[in-house]
Amino acid sequence: MKILILSNEYPPHVYGGAGVHVEHLTRELHRLNDGKHSLTVFCFGEQQENGENMSVRGIRPSSTPLAFQDIRHQKLFDALFRNVIMAGTARQADIIHCHTWYTHFAGCLLKELLGAPLVLTTHSLEPHRPWKEEQLGTAYRASTWLECNAFTQAEGVIAVSRAMKTDVQQLYGVPPERIRVIHNGIDPDCFRPCFDEGMLVSLGIDPVKPFILFVGRITRQKGLIHFVNALPYLRKGTQVVLCAGAPDTEALEAEIREKVNRIRSHHDLGIVWIPEIVPLDRLVVLYSHAALFVCPSVYEPFGIVNLEAMACGTPVVASAVGGIGEAVTHEETGILVPFDCSGEGDLEPRDPAGFSRHLAAAINELLDSPARLQTMGAAARRRVEEHFSWRSIAAKTLDFYQEVTERYQRQGSRQRSCV
Repeated sequence: MKILILSNEYPPHVYGGAGVHVEHLTRELHRLNDGKHSLTVFCFGEQQENGENMSVRGIRPSSTPLAFQDIRHQKLFDALFRNVIMAGTARQADIIHCHTWYTHFAGCLLKELLGAPLVLTTHSLEPHRPWKEEQLGTAYRASTWLECNAFTQAEGVIAVSRAMKTDVQQLYGVPPERIRVIHNGIDPDCFRPCFDEGMLVSLGIDPVKPFILFVGRITRQKGLIHFVNALPYLRKGTQVVLCAGAPDTEALEAEIREKVNRIRSHHDLGIVWIPEIVPLDRLVVLYSHAALFVCPSVYEPFGIVNLEAMACGTPVVASAVGGIGEAVTHEETGILVPFDCSGEGDLEPRDPAGFSRHLAAAINELLDSPARLQTMGAAARRRVEEHFSWRSIAAKTLDFYQEVTERYQRQGSRQRSCV
């Protein structure tokens, strides 16, 4: 089988959960290869790799300057340019597998050009991320349209959680028989308990005091603002480490930084802000030393970061949204904080102050019980080892490819829809 994978993220340009997924999925698909399959990856960047039964080609941005009506439209047009290059360059495929709306246009074009079935892995859904309009302007409507059209055309959809499967059915009317739930995974050999107090000191972290860890992009989706608003309710002297970078907008980063500075000046807390994406080796050490990990997301189809922390033996306090509860077991590997969203089209909490207080209460509850933290951390590591290996995820994905291609061949081209 000739497998074509399209993604905006691929090493070394990985900044989110979708990129982590693509990196590990392609690696394991290649390892599973018994000589029957070839794997081609098209991505955004300068990557050029050619190996046995696997190649990677990065697509650079356009060098032609454009005068945008709104500078926020640049991401959309940059993606479309690269999609056209992808579609014009790919030569053969038995299956086309797209990740995120950034490559959906190329996937839809290649479905028609190559006569191959289209599979989407849905890492998030645009209608559930209205804050993206801050970043994209009116191009957010176009990204939503691209996503909607791709779901209409796809012969198969991989949902990273049962919650995501429900969302796909409700938003886009995809028949349940076309959707397969395949969870995200983790490499337990890569993410494992690893300790280095000297590294903590180099980052300004007191290795003697327990600390709470947040890791994520500065985006409304990750709920960092709600965690920051929870800080004044934490026990005095609590140490907090924020690995928060890659802001959606400068305004959002400024808003959060102002709040953090105000809290620093009025409350007895040790707040360490690491404003860049942390290299993997350091990230593993941070996860391992943390007393607990906090995931306050307002929207999270699955949440690989929770698996990363759990694999390092660290319990999790997380909002009970999306697929988080399919990774974190309440009262066993962490605590899930109830989350009541505002309503249709708005995924922010109905009572933001109340949610922040409940988040702080869960953190304080666990910090007050070191023995419980230790028990939960051990259970978290076991859960990851038993349920979330990338090898099994790749095997399930390969099985789904086979199912989709067989169904596509039976149906022929009768059910193909127009863009």
